[in-house]
Amino acid sequence: MAAEKIAVTRQTFDNVILPVYAPAQFVPVKGKGSRVWDQQGKEYIDFSGGIAVTALGHCHPALVETLKQQGETLWHTSNVFTNEPALRLASKLIAATFADRVFFGNSGAEANEAAFKLARYYACKKHSPFKSKIIAFHNAFHGRTLFTVSVGGQPKYSDGFGPKPADIVHVPFNDLEAVKAVIDDHTCAIVVEPIQGEGGVMPASPAFMQGLRALCDEHNALLVLDEVQSGMGRSGKLFAYEHYGIQPDIITTAKALGGGFPVSAMLTTHEIAAVMAPGVHGTTYGGNPLACAIAETALDIINTPEVLSGVDARRQQFVEALQAIDHKFDLFSEIRGKGLLIGAVLKPQHASKARDILHAAAAEGVMVLTAATDVIRFVPSLVIEPTDIEEGMARFARAVEKVLAA
Repeated sequence: MAAEKIAVTRQTFDNVILPVYAPAQFVPVKGKGSRVWDQQGKEYIDFSGGIAVTALGHCHPALVETLKQQGETLWHTSNVFTNEPALRLASKLIAATFADRVFFGNSGAEANEAAFKLARYYACKKHSPFKSKIIAFHNAFHGRTLFTVSVGGQPKYSDGFGPKPADIVHVPFNDLEAVKAVIDDHTCAIVVEPIQGEGGVMPASPAFMQGLRALCDEHNALLVLDEVQSGMGRSGKLFAYEHYGIQPDIITTAKALGGGFPVSAMLTTHEIAAVMAPGVHGTTYGGNPLACAIAETALDIINTPEVLSGVDARRQQFVEALQAIDHKFDLFSEIRGKGLLIGAVLKPQHASKARDILHAAAAEGVMVLTAATDVIRFVPSLVIEPTDIEEGMARFARAVEKVLAA
């Protein structure tokens, strides 16, 4: 006998969920491609991508088929055993990147936690237990565990939880001189997003990234790249570091890796991985066969010339539509980012209207995001149909018009 489904509404959220989110007033119940429907049957075009997660849209047929097949085969083994999907996914990630070794987790925070622990452990084992300083950047975001939120450069997320992990220094993003002023032989790692996502869709400059690589080499420090949001094709390359002509020591990826299924990975080299041993780090669910099978299918689709080359064409369509809106309303000071990680920066006189625009867009039937306090963020499916971009941006333009007329 099937269990009875209880009726739930948006009001249910306020009664039963820990109040750490403020979700929209509508409840999505179905998605297909880049379209979503709510409880009342209203349709939305999705430019938010589950915060850069649903890189192949909602319910992609290949991901659904893999979910069904693996779901009827093997879900979980724990790290007491290995499994075929994890080994295949790791092998394909290694073949596509600089890396030799992979660690699987379930979220971006978990992948970053593993990366930061590895950086300190490597420095301790190879150099000195006092080589523990981590250099990170203002407005960065690396996750919500106590360690990752401390490395993230936004006190509003880390204050109030008691003593923070020590020996973490924050400097301005894209400011190489500021890094030079604090780096020393006690530094174990520089941690950076190639494109700051939550911090306002801010790309690193080539000179900055290449300078960080040189400083790490000079001081025997590791360059750790957080590609949780910028990775998996989002920038038009499989990973954003490929735009900069550098090789990192560690990268992390999550969000789009599973196309909507929770999975993450930390990638590194043989030499760095060699300091680890059984029991030093781990996770119960990380590398489970169900997640890895789905991620393998997502990787197989994303890491193709067809999908990656299509990212820039879709970006151009978004940029032209945003420029047309700006021409009409004098709204944006800058359109920035790379690929389909797009930030439209509101001019100072409109900077307080980001949330109003987001809510008005939802009312018009298009889902967008904000970043920082004054940026409208677009992170749609990498394979979104051009007709969906056209229709969605028309809806977005109507939302902007209503907000500015209010």
